[in-house]
Amino acid sequence: MTLPEAGRFRLKNLRTPACYLGQPGTGFAPLSLTVADGRLADGPADATLDMKGAIVLPCGVDMHTHLDKGHIWPRAANPDGSFMGALTTVAGDRAANWSADDVRRRMEFSLKCAFAHGTRAVRTHLDSIAPQDDISWPLFDEVRADWRGRIELQAAALVAADNVTEDGAYAHTADLVKRFDGVLGAVTYPIPDIARRVETVLKLASARGLPVDFHVDETLDPTSATLRVIAETVLKTGFDAPVVVGHCCSLSTQDPAEADHTLDLVAEAGIAVVSLPMCNLYLQDRQPGRTPRYRGITLVHEMAARGIPVSFASDNTRDPFYAYGDMDLVEVLREATRIGHLDHSRGDWAFSVNRTPADVCGFAPCGKLGEPADFILFNARSWTEFFARPQSDRVVVRGGRAIDRTLPAHAELDDLMEGK
Repeated sequence: MTLPEAGRFRLKNLRTPACYLGQPGTGFAPLSLTVADGRLADGPADATLDMKGAIVLPCGVDMHTHLDKGHIWPRAANPDGSFMGALTTVAGDRAANWSADDVRRRMEFSLKCAFAHGTRAVRTHLDSIAPQDDISWPLFDEVRADWRGRIELQAAALVAADNVTEDGAYAHTADLVKRFDGVLGAVTYPIPDIARRVETVLKLASARGLPVDFHVDETLDPTSATLRVIAETVLKTGFDAPVVVGHCCSLSTQDPAEADHTLDLVAEAGIAVVSLPMCNLYLQDRQPGRTPRYRGITLVHEMAARGIPVSFASDNTRDPFYAYGDMDLVEVLREATRIGHLDHSRGDWAFSVNRTPADVCGFAPCGKLGEPADFILFNARSWTEFFARPQSDRVVVRGGRAIDRTLPAHAELDDLMEGK
C-alpha cells in the first residue's frame, strides 16, 4: 500500500465499518477517499489506487492513559501483581525518581509509540499529589507544545479522594489544572464522606470552568458504589460540564437491580464511561495460587443500550498497574472485543477508540471532507481478519502522507532504569 507523496489521489475499493457511513449492521460498507493538500476532498484526482477491499479506520483517540507512570516496570515491578502492590510500588518510585527529565523522557517514549500505531489524540492522567503536581503539570504543557500537530494532548489531575479539600493542596492543584487548560479529577472509593468529596470536586471544577474525570470503583467489591454517588451528585448540583468515569469494575459483581439503577442515574446525568479492560483483567481477582474467576470489565453492553457514551483506552503501560501494553488502540479494540464479547453485538463498537472519545473529550473531529487526511489502512478485509493478527503492517496516514512507523526501542530508557 504505497501512497503518492503529493498531488490529488484517490483510494478506491476500501471498506469501513458501516456505522461510519450511518448505515446499520455489523459489517462493512464500500468507500473511496480522495486526498488533496493533506485533507479529505471531493472531485477528480490525479491518480487512483485500487485498495482491493482493505479496511480503513480513522486515527485513534486514547482518552485514558498514564504517561507519567509509563515504562517504569524495569525499576519498579509490581511484587505480586495486586492493586495494592501497584499503589505502593508507584508511590515509592514517584518519590524517588520522578524528576522533570525522567517523566519527560518516558512521556516522549509513550507518545512515539502511540503516534507510530496511529493515535492522533491522548488524554493522560497526571499524579498530582504535592510536590509532583508542580513538576508534572508545567512539564506536560511543554510536551503538549512539542507534540502539537502530531498528537493532540489533554491532562487530568489524579488525586485520591481522601486528599480532596476545598482549600490547601487540592485547591492549588485545581488552579494548576485551570492554568494549563486541563481536567480536574479524583479517585473515588468508599469512605464515609465520599459524597462531600465528590461535591467538592464538582464545586472547584465549576468555579474554574473545568470538566472532570474520575477513577471509580476499581475493585470487584460489590459494596463499592461510588459511581452512584457521582451520578446523584451531578444531578443534585446541576453540574453541566462534561463528566467522565473510568473503570467502574464493581458494577460487574453487584446485584443486577442495583447495577441497573446506578446505570439509569448515569444515563440521566449524562456521564460518559471509559473502560480499561486490559489493565482491569491484569489486576482484578488476582490471588496467589488461584485461577481468576472475574474479568473486571464494566457493564459496557448495558451502558451502550442506555445511550451512555462508552470508550475503551490503553490505561497503564509497562508500569506496576499493567506490565504490558504499547499505546496501541488496535490492540485495545482487539482485546476489548475478546474480553467484553463486543462481537455478535451492536455495529458501532468501532467508534469506541476514535469518534466517541473524541466527542467526549472535545478533541478535533476527524473523517469528514475538508478535515485532515488522518486514517489507518489495514491489510484485512473483515473483522475476523482484522482481529486475527496484530496488524503490524498497517499504514498510518497523517495529513495525507504515510508516516514512518518505526517504534522506539525499549533500550532507549535503559539509563533511567540503571541502579534502580
